[in-house]
Amino acid sequence: MRRILLKTLFVWVLAGASAAQAKEVHVLKLATLAPAGSTWMKAFEGWGKELAAKSQGRLTVKFYPGGISGDEPDMLKKIRFGQLQGAALSGHGIGEIYAPARILEVPFLFRDHAEIDAVRAKILPTLDAGFRRNQYELLAWMEVGDVHFFSSKPLASMDDFTRRRIWQWQGDRFMAAFFNASGWSPVSLPITEVYTSLSTGLLDTVVSTPLASIAMQWAGKTPYMSSQPLATGIGAVVVSARFYVSLPADLQALLKTTGAQLSQKLITETRRDDRKSLEVLARTTKPMEGMQKMNVAEQVALARKAVGALEAQGYLSAEFDRQVEAELAAYRRGRE
Repeated sequence: MRRILLKTLFVWVLAGASAAQAKEVHVLKLATLAPAGSTWMKAFEGWGKELAAKSQGRLTVKFYPGGISGDEPDMLKKIRFGQLQGAALSGHGIGEIYAPARILEVPFLFRDHAEIDAVRAKILPTLDAGFRRNQYELLAWMEVGDVHFFSSKPLASMDDFTRRRIWQWQGDRFMAAFFNASGWSPVSLPITEVYTSLSTGLLDTVVSTPLASIAMQWAGKTPYMSSQPLATGIGAVVVSARFYVSLPADLQALLKTTGAQLSQKLITETRRDDRKSLEVLARTTKPMEGMQKMNVAEQVALARKAVGALEAQGYLSAEFDRQVEAELAAYRRGRE
């Protein structure tokens, strides 16, 4: 009888341990600069609910929106220390993880979104591998919109930029190279200080997207906007490799499959809302007439100069850049 009781007790213990393990809850603390109520946060919150439902509560997401966890470099530092497990990043943050990906933000590289989509589909495995080598798992690729200049002052000609207080994201080597190639002297600040600096006059010009400019409330300080976009800003949702590998296999798969769906949703909705924001700003801002005189061929040459400098520094990868160029050329040939 004692043996039977002991065996029964042992089975109960095992069953209890298995049940506890099955119900173990994993919390993904994820930070972003996206303000509450923005296009991006609405998509993230929907994704968080989907993860909780499909995992039966075993995987939940706690969001830290609006830069409450600091600038993107601050977020990455907190991920390294285990205070956060993930982040939704723009190009600057991506550059801190896998800088070669920023070739996709080079001014005037792509003619339209169709080209971007075609090239991204071809190079996505390389992007995945690049993030993974640097101890991050890429869950979703996103965009922040089409990049324009916004200013509190009119622009008589491109030469005026040499006298402007243009914001450069602090520590952003990518934008620094392009400003340097153009001979401009930017003001380096964290993104969290831009609104105040526009208010005080420390800044008078920013590079942003229509959607982000409205979401960050910069549009009210910058009544002039360039009509021609320079590039499309990139973004990514990432988690630390340490967190990812700690998850059971089924939750890893869930993150990847829902992340792929989130990626398409983010790209589609960001493009839609960026167009709507552009329409709103077109009614409330004046064109930067000096940019109508811009020599595009000259700007392309300056962009190539900046890319060459970044390749020489090891920030961009010449091999990856040639891959992107080859895929773009192949797509254009097929399109023609």
